[in-house]
Order: sequence, then C-alpha cells, then structure tokens
Amino acid sequence: MGDVFIRHIALLGFEKRFVPSQHYVYMFLVKWQDLSEKVVYRKFTEIYEFHKMLKEMFPIEAGEINPENRIIPHLPAPRWFDGQRAAESRQGTLSEYCAAIMALPPKISRGPHVLGFFKVRPEDLQLPGDSPVRKPETYLVPKDSKNNAADITGPIILQSYRAIADYQKTSGSEMALAMGDVVDVVEKSESGWWFCQMKTKRGWVPASFLEPLDSPDEAEDPEPNYAGEPYVTIKAYAAVEEDEVSLSEGEAIEVIHKLLDGWWVVRKEDVTGYFPSMYLQKAGQDIAQAQRQIKGRGAPPRRSTIRNAHSIHQRSRKRLTQDTYRRNSVRFLQQRRGGLTRPGPQKENPQSQRAKPQPAVPPRPSADLILHRCSESTKRKLASAVSV
Repeated sequence: MGDVFIRHIALLGFEKRFVPSQHYVYMFLVKWQDLSEKVVYRKFTEIYEFHKMLKEMFPIEAGEINPENRIIPHLPAPRWFDGQRAAESRQGTLSEYCAAIMALPPKISRGPHVLGFFKVRPEDLQLPGDSPVRKPETYLVPKDSKNNAADITGPIILQSYRAIADYQKTSGSEMALAMGDVVDVVEKSESGWWFCQMKTKRGWVPASFLEPLDSPDEAEDPEPNYAGEPYVTIKAYAAVEEDEVSLSEGEAIEVIHKLLDGWWVVRKEDVTGYFPSMYLQKAGQDIAQAQRQIKGRGAPPRRSTIRNAHSIHQRSRKRLTQDTYRRNSVRFLQQRRGGLTRPGPQKENPQSQRAKPQPAVPPRPSADLILHRCSESTKRKLASAVSV
C-alpha cells in the first residue's frame, strides 16, 4: 500500500452553531490519495494553533532564521471577538492558505502534522445538537466566486430531499438511506453523487434515490442544448438500458443535456443516448487526472433501475424520451450541415421566372371540312362570296 497523503483541500464554507454557545466552524472537503473524500470541521482558533505549531516544526521554512527563506504562508491571528463578518472575510484567506500548504515540499505537506490535523475526527461524523431556539446555519462558498465576503448571502437554506427507496452504501464515504428518510443536500456534484447530511450522519448519496419534497420534477435541471458541448470519454461504458449509448474510451462526443442525476444525454454523430457523466471530460482538459478521480467510485444507478421505489407524488417525473432527443437533434444537425436558417419566404429561381409556354393552336381545318360542318346560313354566305 502506498504512502498516505492529501491530494487537495477545498473550503466549502462555514457553519454558525449555537451549542454549547454561539461559535463558527469551517467546513473543508479533504481529498486523499485513495480518491476518498472527507468533510472535516475546524474552528479558526484550531487552524491558527496548527499554523503556529507548523512554524515551530519548520523554523527555516517559516523564515525564523532568514525571512527571505520563508515558504510557509502567513495566517492572521484570531481577533478578540470573532463575529459572522470575520468568519465570512476569512474564507478567501483560508482557501489561499490551504492551497499554499498543499504546494509546500512533501516533508511538510505530507508530514504527520498536516495529515493529523485534517484527518477525520469522531466529532466530524456527529452533527451538532440542535439548540432549543435555533438550528445551526450553513453558509456555503459559491462555486464561481472568488471567496469575496460580498458573495456570501447566507444563511444558505439547504434543500431537503426524500429517499424513494432503501440504499446500502458501498464505501465509507457514502451514507445509507431508508425509504422515506429526509436529508439536507450540502453539495450537488455533476457526477450524480450528492453530499448529504441527516441527523448524525453525513456522506455521499446517489441523486437518483432522492426526490424533491414539493414536486417530482427537479427545478434545477437545465434545458437541452442541441448545439452540444464537446467532451471526451475517459472510460468505456456498455449500454444496459435501451435508451443508453455504448462508447469506448477516448471517443469524442457532444453533450446535449446535462441532468442532475449524473446521466447525461450525449450525441455521437446521429445517435443519442444516456451516458454516465463521471466518464466524461471536457475536450482539451487533463484526461489523466480525471481518470484517477473516477477509480474511487463508480457511476450512480439510474432511477429506472431502482427496485421498490416509492414516490410521495401522484404524477411521475417529466422526462424527454430518446425519440424526442433524437428527432430534435437530427433536425438541428440538418440545419447546421445545410446552413439553413429559420423558414421564411424563399427567392424564386431565375429560370422559374421565364414565361410559361402557351397552349398549342390547333391546325386550320380545310375548306371542304368547314363546308361540311358549318350551318346553312354560313353555307349561303360562302356561296354568295364565291359568286361575287
């Protein structure tokens, strides 16, 4: 077995807790070398004590002997009174601090002090008890923000979902569910695995086992994009259901519908079908790193394969059929290939503007045929005309 080390540390946000008294803890997602992901909670005072000990252990790297040799990042000391504004403003500093720690030489970044501090503790697995007056408030860092305090609009009201069937976890980072359990969703990953919490438990859960409480439909599902986004398959997949598509590793495809359950609709030439988003990587990005990340967990199950699923909603979830995807996709591709635009008045071909041919004139009948078919009056007029 290889050495234990941390691959990445990401700040998720912070919680405002009220038991035993009001205080703040920061949430970190710690990704380990075995591709496992753990969420740990640390007070800022704990982080600062960790920082001071790190400087004592590595005085040269801390610049104690020569300030020019300092590579350990700076971290401001805690304030006498830390309120919510301070907790928010520190998020950018903590994100940069964690990134700098991971970039330090292995003797520090992979040393026992760093590993021990970010290792899961028993209290990380236990949700805080509810105050008789207030529940803990969760403030998440927006994914697209630059950790600016102005981006924090919290408290974030975590969305609640209900389990439609029993789920047995297959790894320590997952969370088991019983049908009817109500969970709070902390993070919705594009892979279809959602990080949830319930009472005293936390862990990853397949989104296909969850449904919103107010409607069977997922309001956050985007609309199809038939223009498509270029992706590359990083792992082969053989279709199990009729509406899925089989692809080999390294194939270039287009994603036309990104669904939150982790099963995206992809297009290969004129063929469309569902494919696990975990096995896809945007074209032009690092494929090797993405392949390493999918070794720890497989694709989530599809809802159509869940047995004994029971919904509290009377109607089923709205979903487009593959026939609809395929028909709309073919229509779009035909327009793109032919350079067609929206139908409108078409110009006539210059050749079609030529005068239409007139009907043929029948030949003039002979004099004998005229005399034979004309009336008596006409015959008399002809006879008088001849005599004159």
